[in-house]
Amino acid sequence: MINTEHLLKVTAAWTSIVYVVCFAVIGFFPGVRPGFMMYGLHMNFGGWQTVLSFQTFLSGLVIWNIIAGLSAWLFAFLFNSIKK
Repeated sequence: MINTEHLLKVTAAWTSIVYVVCFAVIGFFPGVRPGFMMYGLHMNFGGWQTVLSFQTFLSGLVIWNIIAGLSAWLFAFLFNSIKK
């Protein structure tokens, strides 16, 4: 049985760390953004402007933690529900 509460805490910490690192890399090295979009997200956007601000940082951090938390909860629910 997975400890769902612990799993959600670890997921939030991991997501926050990865998000901060990615945000910092894009902030310090904006030239990596097109490569990330093409190779990481399999998309190519031309003429888009990079928008880095405290508001976009916080909103992205909250959104990605919600997505990761829901994913971890679904994983724990399915793991605990499906019998071996």
